Amino acid sequence: MDIFFSKINTYTKLSDESRKAWETILVAKTYKRGENFVSEGQAPKKVAFVEKGLFSQNYVSDKGEIVIKTFFPEQRFAASVSAMLSNTPSLFTITALEDTNVLEYDFFAFKRLATQHMDIATFYMNYMELHWIIEKEPLEIALRHDPAGKRYEAFAEKYPGLVKRLKKHHIASYLGITPTQFSRILFANK
Repeated sequence: MDIFFSKINTYTKLSDESRKAWETILVAKTYKRGENFVSEGQAPKKVAFVEKGLFSQNYVSDKGEIVIKTFFPEQRFAASVSAMLSNTPSLFTITALEDTNVLEYDFFAFKRLATQHMDIATFYMNYMELHWIIEKEPLEIALRHDPAGKRYEAFAEKYPGLVKRLKKHHIASYLGITPTQFSRILFANK
């Protein structure tokens, strides 16, 4: 739990009272490789903090291809946030790419805590601003305008440890290209 609260403290300092309140809703769980944390069509209710392991968030395209939207490595929070905020079924599946140890909590219990503890509310606001606005906008622009090679360079810079952990088809799916196209990018960068 120390890793979890160390990460929380990078967004805002929690009081002991808030930490204890949050601890009451945390549950340790392990997802085996290939197991889903969230399934497409399911109304999700939980957030998972990845202590060890790796999740991908993906969907199936109209062509039946799996498209990876993002990865959740260690010290990231995995969730289908839009679905929870709108209380609708998830458009995505979140799958363990490795055996993954998490601390998970009920999102709606967390939101109740945020109404009772200002520092938890501050964490929530700071987290959403950073990951849903500051980080997300440039990614959306890059996906529409940057060539795949440039997107791969940005990915490798953002997630240097993941390049060795992921299969090539996972990275290709994230970049929105075929594995063959990705192999050409790797060959050109040698």
